Amino acid sequence: MIRLRNITLRRGQHVLLQHLDWIIYHKQRIGIIGANGTGKSSLFSLLLKELQPEDGEIEIPKQVRLAHVAQETPAYAMPALEFVLDGDSELTSLQLALSHAEKEHDGERIAMLHEKLAVIDAYSAPARAAQLLDGLGFNPASQTKPVSAFSGGWRVRLNLAKALMSRSDVLLLDEPTNHLDLDAVLWLEQWLEQYHGTLLLISHDRDFLDHIVDHIAYVSHQSLTLYTGNYSSFEKQRAAELQVQQATYEKQQKQLAHLQSFVDRFRAKATKAKQAQSRLKAIERMDLVCAVQTESPFHFQFRNAEQYPNPLLTLEKASIGYDDKIVLGNINLSITPKDRIAILGPNGAGKSTLIKLLSGELTPAKGRCEKSAGLKIGYFAQHQVDELELGDNALLHLRRLAGKATDLELRAFLGGFGFSGDKVLEPVRNFSGGEKSRLALALLVWQKPNLLLLDEPTNHLDLEMRNALSLALQEYEGAMLLVSHDRFLVRTATDKLVLVADGKLEDFDGDLNDYQKWLIEYRKQAVEAAAPEKIKTEVSKREQRQLDARQRDMRRPLLQKIKQLECDLEKLQKEILDNEAALTDLTLYEPKNKERLQAYLIKQAALKKDMQTLEETWLQACEERDNTV
Repeated sequence: MIRLRNITLRRGQHVLLQHLDWIIYHKQRIGIIGANGTGKSSLFSLLLKELQPEDGEIEIPKQVRLAHVAQETPAYAMPALEFVLDGDSELTSLQLALSHAEKEHDGERIAMLHEKLAVIDAYSAPARAAQLLDGLGFNPASQTKPVSAFSGGWRVRLNLAKALMSRSDVLLLDEPTNHLDLDAVLWLEQWLEQYHGTLLLISHDRDFLDHIVDHIAYVSHQSLTLYTGNYSSFEKQRAAELQVQQATYEKQQKQLAHLQSFVDRFRAKATKAKQAQSRLKAIERMDLVCAVQTESPFHFQFRNAEQYPNPLLTLEKASIGYDDKIVLGNINLSITPKDRIAILGPNGAGKSTLIKLLSGELTPAKGRCEKSAGLKIGYFAQHQVDELELGDNALLHLRRLAGKATDLELRAFLGGFGFSGDKVLEPVRNFSGGEKSRLALALLVWQKPNLLLLDEPTNHLDLEMRNALSLALQEYEGAMLLVSHDRFLVRTATDKLVLVADGKLEDFDGDLNDYQKWLIEYRKQAVEAAAPEKIKTEVSKREQRQLDARQRDMRRPLLQKIKQLECDLEKLQKEILDNEAALTDLTLYEPKNKERLQAYLIKQAALKKDMQTLEETWLQACEERDNTV
C-alpha cells in the first residue's frame, strides 16, 4: 500500500496538485488521465522520488519494488537482448555474485548461488527477454544488434521491454503506446492483463484503458478524483456528475437571483433592512457551484481543397523495397475522394513503407505510381514533427504558408489547436511532444490537402485533441490513408480496412476485433513454422541445464576435498613454523641435548615432505575442478 498525505506539488510557480490524499492499494490497476500539463507525469516523478512535494508526505514500504520506463537511453554498445536482461536486477546481482565466487574458488557459495538462480528461473530469462522484444516488434536478428544501432522510437521500446523484464511490485507506465504500432499495442495489452502487481498507467488511448484498468484517476484543477471501473465507466460517471453539477448550478443561480432581488428591493427600507442584511449574509455563506465547462479547447476542421480529381492516385503492379529487397510486391490500389482507409498489418510488414511510396518519398522498384495533376498531399509522420524549427514560434511557422492572411486570422486558426495568447509566440523548443504534434497537424490542415497520409498521428495527443481530430476527419472531404494504433480513431474515422502482410496488400474483410483474431493466428503460424528450430533450441537449453547440473554434482566433492586439503595445509604450515621456532633455541645445540636436536630435525624434514605431498594433491584437485567447468 502506498499512501500520499496532504501532498502539494509545484512546478516553478505553477501548482499542479494541492492537498492531495490518496491511497494506492496492492494490485489496483489505475489509469491516470487528464489534460496535458495537469501533473500526471510529475506524479510519477514524485513516486520515484525524482521530485519532492512542497507539503505533505509519501509512504512507500521499503520492500515495494517500483519499475518505470526510462526517458532516455544512451548509445550503449551492448546487444538489445542483454540490455533488456539488465532490467531483472535480481538476476544481474546473482550473476555478478556468482562471477566473484568463481574467481575466489568459493565452492560452497557457488553452489548456493546456483540454487538461488534456479529458484528465480534464471535459465529461462533470455527466452523471456526475447519474447518481450518479439512482442514489441524486434525480430530475432535485431535483438542481437547494439542499442546504439536503434533510433529514438525503437529505444523507447527497448526501455519499455526493460521495465517489463523487471521483478516489480508496482509498474509505472507513462504513455507506453507512443511509438508502438497496433499489433505491438495489442500484444502489450495482453501482457499487462497478466501482470500481477499494482499498475499505474498514464494513457490517452481509451480502448487501451478499457481493457486494462479497473480504476480511473482523473487529474484536474489541482486535484485527483478516483473512479471505479474502466474508461467507459468513467465517462458515464463523469457525465452524470456534470449533469448534476449543472442542475445544481442552475438551481443555485435562481436562489441567488431571488435573494439578491429581495436585497435590492428592501435594503433602503428601515422595516426590511435587517431581513435584507440577513439575505446578504446568506449569499456570502453559500458555497458557489461553478457552471460546467465541457467544451474542448480544440476545435478545427479541414479546409476545402481547391479540387478533388478522381482518382487521386493509382498504383498498378507496383513493388517497393530497400536495397534490392522487395517489401511489398504487385500492389494495385486506386484512391478516390472520400476514401477512408486504415492500413493494418504486423510489425515490419511494410505499412509505413507504403505510406512513403504514396507520399513520393520512395519510388516503385517495379510497376507504376500515377498521380493526378491536381493531387495535393498532406503527409503527417513523426519526422514532420521533428523537422519543426525549434527557434521559431507557431505563428511564424504558419506565416510561411499563409500568403496574405492577417495575424488575426492566423491566431484564430491556431487557437483551434490550443495555441492562444502568448503561446503562439513561444519558441517551439519549449513545446511538449503533444504541442509539437498539434502544430504539425495545424500546418498540414492549413494547406488544404485532398489526400491525407497519416502515420501514427495521435502520438503525444491527449484525449480531447484525439477526439477533435476524429471529428475533423469525419467531416473531411478528401481521401485519407491512416496507420494508427489508436483503435478509437480507426473505428470513427475510417470505413475500409486493408491488410499489409507477407509482401502483399489486400482488402481485409472484418473489423478490428477480427483483425486481433487474425493477428493471433498469424503469430501462431509463425511460431509453428519456426517450431523445429525452436524445439532444437529448447532441447539444447535443457541439455545444457542438465550438463550444468551434472558438472555441479561432479564439482561438489572436489570442492569439499579442496577445502579439506586447504585446512590440512594450514595446520601443517603452523606445525612447520612451530618446529622452526623450537630450532631457534640455542640450548638445543649443547652436547647434552643432541638427541632432542636430532628429533626436531627429523620432524622438520618429515613435515616438509608431507607439505610437498599435500601441495601436489591440492594442485591436482584444483586441475580436476577446473576441467569440470
